[in-house]
Amino acid sequence: MDEMTDSTENPHHNIVEDPLQTPVQFVAGVGPQRAALLAKLGIKTALDLLLHLPHSVNDFTDMRPATHLEKEVEQSVHGRVVDRDIRNLSKGRTLVGILLDCEGHFVRGTWFNQPWMLKKFRDEDHVVFSGKPKRASGRWEFSNPRIHWLSTEDEAADIENAVGVLPRYPLTEGIKMDDMRRMTRSVVDGFAESVQDPLPEYYRSHHKLPHLPTALHWLHTPDSKEQFETARHRVILDDLFEFQLGLALRRRIWGTNSKAWPIAVTAKIDARIRRLFEFRFTSGQDQTVKELAKDLAKEQPMHRLLQADVGAGKTAIAVYAMLSAVAAGCQAVLMAPTEVLATQHWLTFEHLLRQSRVKRGFLVGGLPAAERRQLLSDIAVGDCQIVVGTQAVIQESVRFRNLALAVIDEQHRFGVRQRAAFGSVDDKPTDGDSAHVPGTADSAAPTGQQHELAANAETRPVSAPPRQPHVLVMTATPIPRSLCLTRFGDLDVSTMRELPPGRQNVVTSRVETVEQQARAWEFVRQQVAKGRQAFVVCPRVEGQDDDDDAAAETVFQNLQQAQLNGITVGLLHGRMDRDTRHDVMGRFRNHEIEVLVSTTVIEVGVDVPNATIMLVQQAERFGLAQLHQLRGRICRGSFQGYCFLISDADTPEANQRLQAMEQSSDGFELAEKDAELRGPGDVLGTRQSGALPLRVANPIRDIQILQTARRMAHDLVRTGDFDSPEYQSLRNIVLKRFAHVLDLPQTG
Repeated sequence: MDEMTDSTENPHHNIVEDPLQTPVQFVAGVGPQRAALLAKLGIKTALDLLLHLPHSVNDFTDMRPATHLEKEVEQSVHGRVVDRDIRNLSKGRTLVGILLDCEGHFVRGTWFNQPWMLKKFRDEDHVVFSGKPKRASGRWEFSNPRIHWLSTEDEAADIENAVGVLPRYPLTEGIKMDDMRRMTRSVVDGFAESVQDPLPEYYRSHHKLPHLPTALHWLHTPDSKEQFETARHRVILDDLFEFQLGLALRRRIWGTNSKAWPIAVTAKIDARIRRLFEFRFTSGQDQTVKELAKDLAKEQPMHRLLQADVGAGKTAIAVYAMLSAVAAGCQAVLMAPTEVLATQHWLTFEHLLRQSRVKRGFLVGGLPAAERRQLLSDIAVGDCQIVVGTQAVIQESVRFRNLALAVIDEQHRFGVRQRAAFGSVDDKPTDGDSAHVPGTADSAAPTGQQHELAANAETRPVSAPPRQPHVLVMTATPIPRSLCLTRFGDLDVSTMRELPPGRQNVVTSRVETVEQQARAWEFVRQQVAKGRQAFVVCPRVEGQDDDDDAAAETVFQNLQQAQLNGITVGLLHGRMDRDTRHDVMGRFRNHEIEVLVSTTVIEVGVDVPNATIMLVQQAERFGLAQLHQLRGRICRGSFQGYCFLISDADTPEANQRLQAMEQSSDGFELAEKDAELRGPGDVLGTRQSGALPLRVANPIRDIQILQTARRMAHDLVRTGDFDSPEYQSLRNIVLKRFAHVLDLPQTG
């Protein structure tokens, strides 16, 4: 099914007067007033109401007399409210009790610390309790039972038909659960049969899926909990299956419609690149290098995701891959989301290649005009072999001679369009000569031996067709499995968890009270006296009031005047001009600044091994992934690191998040917890285009269905069955939903 608001564009029907696009106010039992309320839930048409999924059901099918109840067995009982009470317990706690008369036998329902429940009941209400009862004080008692109110005595008399399996829906103010159930029953009766199933009957049978109109009946008017679960699975599967088909199509298009420069990483080249580094690769880095080398050797463009925990050494992998491209006589580019991160990468290349003839350029916004013109010219003729920069590297004015590899760092900060931009690069020689990349015979590599990364540069004929670069996207924010299968479902994945030898875990502690804060600042003084440095991270630049103790500018002033008086404190945030930011970071790297107060501009791309302490102001304002990234800025050398999370927040989510940070240093574990707490968000990172790709599925909640959908989609596209006429309707739906966000051609 496709989510549509334009009656002329429903892929299930080719006629303009599509009944599924009937405005919801004209569905029986809705009307204009309820339609206005439904609009708050995004429900505007009959189809929208059909796709309003219940999040669960109340199963009242096992209805029993009070005399037949069993301990710790899921069951239901019906009775009349005869008594209501609330007891005040110690420490401000309460216990609400509701007593039902069930044909002369009494059953009690209880709610702990929920005083508002008392007002939901009235004497003589006919009510159904459902749950697992236990014996207490000589009678059966349900703790926090599911409840269903019977609206009339007739319903109470015909209890078997009055209840059953009742779906529970997300609601909005002004619409009660019974109202929503009546409206969904009405839309099912009037419109479910108008939905066409895009899956062929034999395919549904093979995968044991119900017919789509049948599934909609089962979803909203189920006869059993099993029927409901089967229907819900079908509707969620459709949503994820169509999305995974879009990803599989994009992967196929990349593999069949384009060629890349094959990059052979020989043992000789491998040894020469590794010689540049002052450390041995970890086993995780070695494995990733093997996976990259296998991909780069092919003419089919590589599209690989490298996800690594903070400090696992992904930058070294980027350097390795880019120098492999140079050794093959081609160009390579690295794009970072911020100038701070781009600068850090540039400094890494400058250090590693300081005695090399590999020509490289740094391309960011704000370069002097003459310098920019010269750099663009060098890139166009192939004289610049390695380019490091920000989004400036994908502007139309940037033309590569023979770009063989594009590395995109911190991909989650870019939209799909920016990631795809390198795929449209044409390698167009600017003159009649073959593309010559100067070879290097480096006079003094770090090992004292000759380093020849580009000595065997291949001559590329001008007549060769345009080729697309291999693409490596990287993130130091480990991605939950569910989001990895959605946001990066079209990529091969390499994972690095292992940290370099000697790297220590950061000791993380929450700081809640004024006394604890005083001790934390004294600890900073002691560490600075030993020669260490510290970060103080703030959630905002300016204060919300004059006494805002979490604003960078206020904290900077307070530390200078009080807590850290006599210590050199610096200030860094994104509103500073480029030269000022560079000056501050340079002074911090050179140990001229001992404590740096900053916003999250230092979240990635800052590598100061001597910085071993971090204090995060109002830590509850940050997500787990961001806190883990920030924490990764310290303990990058051989000294023990310490992170203090300053927060007096007392909400359940804040407590869970900060406790997780104290207990775990595993970025992958924290990523799963973060997704659990914060939800899936915009899984493609395309909110800027106004398109949230998934209608009803939640990739975190529905991870098992997602994995099934991925297997089904890849099998259907790989075998070529998806191209057959019987899947035309499904292809139309996939292209309608995802051609724009996935950059798919609008034809099959």
